[in-house]
Amino acid sequence: MGWRAARAPPLGARSRARGTPSTARQGPFPARAGQGGCRPGGGCDPGGARTLSRQRLSVDPQPAGSRSARRAFRAPIRSSRTAAGERGRGPPGSLRAPVGERPGKAARGQPFAPPYALLAPLRCTVTGPRVAQPPGRPRRDRPPGVRGGRSRRGKTRVSPRPDTATASPPGGTGRRPKGAQGGQAGAAAPRRPGRVRRTAAALRADWRRSVLAVLSGLALAAAFPPYGYWQLSVVAVTALALLTKGRRPKQAAWTGFVFAVPFFVWLLQWLHVVGWDAVVGLSVIEAAFFVPLGAALALASRLPGWPLWGACVWVAEEAARDRLPFGGFPWGRLAFANAGSPFTPFAALGGAPLVTFGVALCGGLLAAGVLALWRLRGEGRTVRAVTGAAARVVLAAAVLCAAFAVPVPTKADGTMRVAVVQGNVARPGMHFLGRPMQILDNHVQATLQLAKDIQAGRAPRPDLVIWPENSSDLDPFAYPQAYAKITQAVRAVGVPVLVGALVDGPDTQHVQNEGILWDPLSGPGAEYTKQHPVPFGEYVPFRKELTKVISRLDEIPKDFYPGKHTGVMQMGPAKLGDVICFEVAYDGIVRDTVDAGARAIVVQTNNATYGRSGQPEQQLAMYRLRAVEHGRAVVAAATSGISALVAPNGKVEAHTKEFTRAVLDVNLPLRDQTTVADRIGAVPEWTLAIVGVLSCAAAIWLSRRGRPERKGKQ
Repeated sequence: MGWRAARAPPLGARSRARGTPSTARQGPFPARAGQGGCRPGGGCDPGGARTLSRQRLSVDPQPAGSRSARRAFRAPIRSSRTAAGERGRGPPGSLRAPVGERPGKAARGQPFAPPYALLAPLRCTVTGPRVAQPPGRPRRDRPPGVRGGRSRRGKTRVSPRPDTATASPPGGTGRRPKGAQGGQAGAAAPRRPGRVRRTAAALRADWRRSVLAVLSGLALAAAFPPYGYWQLSVVAVTALALLTKGRRPKQAAWTGFVFAVPFFVWLLQWLHVVGWDAVVGLSVIEAAFFVPLGAALALASRLPGWPLWGACVWVAEEAARDRLPFGGFPWGRLAFANAGSPFTPFAALGGAPLVTFGVALCGGLLAAGVLALWRLRGEGRTVRAVTGAAARVVLAAAVLCAAFAVPVPTKADGTMRVAVVQGNVARPGMHFLGRPMQILDNHVQATLQLAKDIQAGRAPRPDLVIWPENSSDLDPFAYPQAYAKITQAVRAVGVPVLVGALVDGPDTQHVQNEGILWDPLSGPGAEYTKQHPVPFGEYVPFRKELTKVISRLDEIPKDFYPGKHTGVMQMGPAKLGDVICFEVAYDGIVRDTVDAGARAIVVQTNNATYGRSGQPEQQLAMYRLRAVEHGRAVVAAATSGISALVAPNGKVEAHTKEFTRAVLDVNLPLRDQTTVADRIGAVPEWTLAIVGVLSCAAAIWLSRRGRPERKGKQ
């Protein structure tokens, strides 16, 4: 095997040009002035070794240069063979291989000169004793016996240099004597701290950022009803963008989780009637989606125009949380905190995802403006720097004002008279049902009183009467008493009544949550079955396994069976779309109902379990957003409140108080035109979500692409 100096002139060419003796008489590596060189019969000084290390030798099957150069290249090896001692093992310092350790010539006692000896940075001897480094030329980059390098952040990384006596040649095992470390036998290796200690140290070092993340999450919770300070949603998004800007993905992931846990605990505290373990458990599950959100915000912040990509990442996070797991749980979307804010008109263009995008974009631009203003403290206040900071703030204000330019259709094509009956419950909480048929009796009595008022002229006759979800706590088809009471009330008022009832079926292990249109002449007719039952509230996933661990799940004896079609029915003079309870939070269910021809949206709900806890107000905010998104009036009937009428522009026209018996008599606007959000469907959501994911992928690709360049510069 031969050796060739990469990107170097042929051996001996420079010496011939200067009139010096040829390379064949000096060896393959001529000495430079003051640096020494290799000698055919012995070693070479360190100056020549450094010259050799700079030439970047590479292995080549044929040595480069002329025939004389090749002969000169092999001269040191021939000299080493001549100077070798007895057969089997040469004298100390020679490179003669022991007998039997190598096949071929080495096995017959021939001396062997391994090529790597020519590349040793401090020993370039071919034969003869080791030459020490001359005094006066100390290594300046690191202390003796220590090797080091440059870490990724540019800091010097120092590690013990292995003992040259125990170092193995290339291709060897690389093992050292037991106990040898850093060139000194018996020195113990530094023990790396455990994972728990490293995590605790990282948390202690980053506790200020974690505290700020907790406060930002609480601020976001205050943006939702019943508080309703929507401005805090922009502030919270701005804070999270600042806390994750320039961070490593792992650090930003922790920041996102710390941000989300207090946010969801405060937002979902109405679940405490079930148990605080339910509040914490659901909050942790929902906060898990903010772990990739935080990491994605950190990645997106590396790209130019990062506020735009960060807003897309927010949409992607909500799209995943709305669908996973078990059909998702959309509570806590930025759009639901802005049902009455200047961002609300965006819903008519792209639905709730576009509202979230607008809020997140505004917050990201404000974060960019804050960073630009902060940099002005250390830099000179140049015109360019001040203009850049002001431009970011102006863009954030422009996003806020752009929503006012979005047209929100509100003109009604007709109206119908609707009476909403709120019969109330015996008590709030988990056991709101009271005695059997008590809730049904409450709604029957309220409807009979309405019939008396109509006959006395104190109230106009409605076109439709709406009862809430679970207004009949017994299956009217299984209990004749319940059937008779409903029929009595419907015939007394003389108009169709939309009744909410729990119906057995389709088998003995399931029940159905239905809205049944009850006619005064023909009795029960069209019906709608709730399509999206609530997991762990209306059905238990993995019932056989979980009931062994969580005994409270036995309080749900049967699972709710999901419906297969929308709730559009001919109710009196118009087609209305029925949506039951939490279904109003899901984009697809409400959109499909409007696309099926609903001229207005009816929401039957039962919030008695979570009364006076803020949950009814949060659900009312969803009614307002859906009204603007689809350009449809929303009428909600609740067993204990809040029953309300929301106009197509999102304004609450009328509502009831909680835990009171009341009848809401309103004119319901009817519309046939659809909004842009209805026509394009989920296209904005998927587009923005995909852009957010691709931006993170681009940031990862660019960081990996630039990593070798940074190493090369170091």
